[in-house]
Amino acid sequence: MIPGILLLTWFLSVSGGVLAHELDIERFQLDNGLTLLTLEEHDLPVVSLYVFYRAGSRNERPGITGISHLFEHMMFNGSKKYPPHAFDRILEENGGASNGYTTEDFTAYLEDFPKGALDLILDMEADRMANLSITPENLEQERGIVKEERRLRTDNSVVGKMYEELNAAAYKAHPYRWPVVGWMADLDAITLADTEAYFRTYYAPNNAVLVIVGDFDTKAVREKVVEKFGSIPAQAPPPPVVNAEEPQRGEKRIFFHKKAQLPAFMVGYHLPAGKDPDFPALELLGTILSHGESSRIYRKLIYETEIAVEASIEVRAQKDPGLLVGYVQLKPGRSVEEGEKALDEVIEEVRRRGVTERELAKAKNQMKAAFVRALKTNSGKADMIGFFEMVYDDYREIFKTMARYDAVTLADIRRVAERWLTPLGRTVLVLVPEDPPPPPAGDR
Repeated sequence: MIPGILLLTWFLSVSGGVLAHELDIERFQLDNGLTLLTLEEHDLPVVSLYVFYRAGSRNERPGITGISHLFEHMMFNGSKKYPPHAFDRILEENGGASNGYTTEDFTAYLEDFPKGALDLILDMEADRMANLSITPENLEQERGIVKEERRLRTDNSVVGKMYEELNAAAYKAHPYRWPVVGWMADLDAITLADTEAYFRTYYAPNNAVLVIVGDFDTKAVREKVVEKFGSIPAQAPPPPVVNAEEPQRGEKRIFFHKKAQLPAFMVGYHLPAGKDPDFPALELLGTILSHGESSRIYRKLIYETEIAVEASIEVRAQKDPGLLVGYVQLKPGRSVEEGEKALDEVIEEVRRRGVTERELAKAKNQMKAAFVRALKTNSGKADMIGFFEMVYDDYREIFKTMARYDAVTLADIRRVAERWLTPLGRTVLVLVPEDPPPPPAGDR
């Protein structure tokens, strides 16, 4: 316990410059455009390897929404050298494990394994980047799996469906308006030619970042990466994502009917991109409003008024301007109007009077502690390095994080609340619970 505590205290007290020294990340770019980021960590004989592709739902278009997430599944269905399902089997035989995830901004594939398997994992990753097996059979199989995932996590989920409808209403032009999993009709419409074209453009080496953290020699790994990946040809860069979203000039309100037990609502306020100078203050504001039982929203809606069973705020750094999303589920017998009034009072209080020094100091400590916890493992480090390279366009922005939180003042918190949490810029989605339809007479 003591070494971990000392490490945490040290990290929280240092400047960005010392953190940069601690995370001695090296960057290397192959002739075909593939970016390699390495960080040697010799505490244990293990390695974490991530491949990030700049291929998220923001890179899609109507007609093929969901194709980025579809590829997350297809990437495990075999390549020229490795047959279907061999990827996971070989990893497990070598004491490793793999996974993947898709966001609005990128798709990531990750493996954790003993150091002795590094050459093999590099070969498998290079082979599926160069020679993924894209067949009608693979497409239909994964299409069915993704459609079932959509039914489970969105169509049959009250909160999942509310979140989807909120984004669809909050955005008029930006690709963030459609869900990562895609619209069901688009999942049905994606053709084999669509997948081949998407793979050729978005899974090219010049659109990828390879992050390796663990017990290895950087020079040897560079040579091996050049050997495995260097012959994969670069492709024409993907078309840029155009942010044509105009400022919202008035509140949008949607009433959404669905079978549910309790009334609820969501509210979305437009926020700037993660790289915006206001974003650290907005992250801290979100923490003050909603992190923990002592947060303002929890105290007001759960403890004091006792009108809600759940109340939360989400603030996420994204490549393009995103949303602050609030969610409130009411207790039986309490109304959405009561919940909205209570939430509005909390937000308006911050806009008019700001927050206290104690609240801000606590939020800074919470954000810093979460940042440090994310860096405790090889996998956590690799994930964060890739995330910053994808969303902030430079992994070195990691080293400025602590200083940016420290620099936020009480005046900054009030200023960003006034600027961004305005009623004219919000979208409200009200859940109207419905009873299920009665069964046919013959089934009663």
